Amino acid sequence: MLDSRWFKAAGVAVALTLASATAAHAAPAPDPAAENSAAVVTLRYDDSRAGGWEAAIAAGVASWNGHVGNVKLVEAAPGTRAEIQIVATSGWPQATLGPVRPGGQARVELGSQAVAEGHDKTRIAAHELGHSLGLPDTKPGPCSQLMSGSSAGTSCTNAVPNAAERARVESAYAGGLASRVPADGRILVDAP
Repeated sequence: MLDSRWFKAAGVAVALTLASATAAHAAPAPDPAAENSAAVVTLRYDDSRAGGWEAAIAAGVASWNGHVGNVKLVEAAPGTRAEIQIVATSGWPQATLGPVRPGGQARVELGSQAVAEGHDKTRIAAHELGHSLGLPDTKPGPCSQLMSGSSAGTSCTNAVPNAAERARVESAYAGGLASRVPADGRILVDAP
């Protein structure tokens, strides 16, 4: 025969189980915005040796940051290591083909020769940053393709990645990690 102590202990156990289950169900759902912000890869750039290109770099960075959600380009604080080194040169623009990873290294050269021939500085900066994010050239191509580069002609000022270019970058940085495939590392020269 069961005594009253057993019923009392069983009643307490049931009450605790119900309270735990109710609390678990009452807990708020995870915030998707918080999950997405945790998945953002931050890449730092150093443009301290790109005199004369500051406005174009800022506009190119803003274009990428405004059109992709899981990778953000931020200017490196003085004295800190940057994954993307941006320099001004007298030749044709060129860049290391990524996707660069956090802690990795890519170089972007913004060449004045392209500007002298009439190409838009902001388009050049955004295009070269696209290489660092893992996009190859798509030459020849229309102005609507940022990665068509100089093949779109000097009248083209589009500095916005199209849907396919955005999707490729988003895929390369999916899950908060840069692509598991190592960066290509080739230097792509954007001469006609």
